Amino acid sequence: MTYADDIQFLYDLRWFGAKLGLENTFKLAALAGNPQNKLRFIHVAGTNGKGSTCAMLESIYRAAGLRVGLFTSPHLVSFSERIQVNRQLIAESEVARLVEEMRGKCSEFRLQAASEPARAGTPNADDAHPTFFEVVTVMALRYFAEQKCDIVIWETGMGGRLDATNIVTPLACVITNVQLDHQQWLGETVEAIAFEKAGIIKPGVLVSTAVDTTETLKVLLEVARERNAPLNLITWTQTERQPMGDLELPLLGEHQRLNAALAVNTVRKLAAQIPVSDETIRQGLRSLSWPGRLQLIKRDSGRNIILDAAHNPAGAESLVAALQKYFPSTQPTLILGVLRDKDCARMCEILVPWAGRVLLVPVKSERSATPWELITFCQQANPQAEVRACCSLDEALRLAADDAFTVITGSLYLVGEAMELLKLAAAPSGDEKGLNEWSGQR
Repeated sequence: MTYADDIQFLYDLRWFGAKLGLENTFKLAALAGNPQNKLRFIHVAGTNGKGSTCAMLESIYRAAGLRVGLFTSPHLVSFSERIQVNRQLIAESEVARLVEEMRGKCSEFRLQAASEPARAGTPNADDAHPTFFEVVTVMALRYFAEQKCDIVIWETGMGGRLDATNIVTPLACVITNVQLDHQQWLGETVEAIAFEKAGIIKPGVLVSTAVDTTETLKVLLEVARERNAPLNLITWTQTERQPMGDLELPLLGEHQRLNAALAVNTVRKLAAQIPVSDETIRQGLRSLSWPGRLQLIKRDSGRNIILDAAHNPAGAESLVAALQKYFPSTQPTLILGVLRDKDCARMCEILVPWAGRVLLVPVKSERSATPWELITFCQQANPQAEVRACCSLDEALRLAADDAFTVITGSLYLVGEAMELLKLAAAPSGDEKGLNEWSGQR
């Protein structure tokens, strides 16, 4: 089998959609030898900022000389971004090897399911199959165990309680924040979503969070109390204390300072198990890299481009706050593409008033809102701005080629496409961005 064949196997797994629940993942992990039992984890959930917080934790522990696994999703360009050790992407040869191994485990899984007596409310053997995310989760566990990682920074996919990543028992849990997103899966209120995020809390295990509403904090406190888990609430006050203090982060945006405070608090609370000095924490934060999050690209021509993966209203508000702080007198060209299952109207309402003109583009996703669906929202948000629908991101980039300041945002998928078109990331041998899709719709 070739690497392309193995990637196609992963593509085929998307037809099994997204299933919330841990039973399949536990079974698949058992078939793979329960690699999670050989590793130490920090489990990170949240609506926004969990990827950045994971990157901060990884950078700190790597600066301390540890061998650090990093599991995140979705990816920007290459599937290999999801599984890294010391920020080295898993090699294509390793992906191919592990996929072949998981292909065999999936066959064992189906045979096992066929031999089990049918239970009410469970799928029959013909339908029993691990999903894409379940397979990739166990793949990552196998790889990190093989690589003998000292610590794994482990990001949830969606939610927490029933997310495939929740089969681990971590040293600490982090819940960055709770906002409205993925309501069709997690619930229509912030309280319901907070309950799902709180599902990663384990008995007696440290929890750190930066939630900022009474409603969400109450939910987390109740779950932590039930599980006898110490909970630390991180506020803006901690961003002013050492070892952060006057430290300037490589990532733009005040919200990143709160994410950094979460990471720092977690590292310091775990110092008895994994000693890390304050100077090492500062070194790790100073050397941080996390592409596509308020990433500023300066061209020789003087042109500035910002790539930001804001994909929901809370993310859009953080982006606007950063633009106000760092570029207060600039009205950028906004290149915007949004997924249809997001709050498109609210995102336009937040972002478009700060734009000089707006170029609307489709996202390379089956869930993309069309540019023409977004036009009315944008015109209502800023009647003075020029609003134009484009057939592709490539067309929008050509139209904005002479503009002094351009912001590309609305979707992580769109940012990944922009990184390829702007030659900021090497494209894999085939298009792997479609692996981020999980709806299972034919």
